[in-house]
Amino acid sequence: MEFIDLLRYFGALLLVLAMVGGAGLVARRFGVPGITRAAADKRLAVVETLMIGPRQRLFILRRDDVEHLVLTGPEGATVVESGIAARTPAGAAGRSGAAS
Repeated sequence: MEFIDLLRYFGALLLVLAMVGGAGLVARRFGVPGITRAAADKRLAVVETLMIGPRQRLFILRRDDVEHLVLTGPEGATVVESGIAARTPAGAAGRSGAAS
């Protein structure tokens, strides 16, 4: 095999990998149904995380403007509090302004 043939094979491989990566980015960006969702359609988010022990974490999860407090550890996950009304950025600013 000559050097030009090896160069041509590696060039074709790089081209195919770049096309597959580009197709993945386009699918993620535009939310192809069945593969990914568009970023605006997300209903679930991790609002805050707190390490309370070497293997225990406390999460605040938001789903459809309702927050849930969840404790996780090696023994599993436990819902500590459910149905908390989600804070809005305007409400948080109003509270901090009243405290000063």
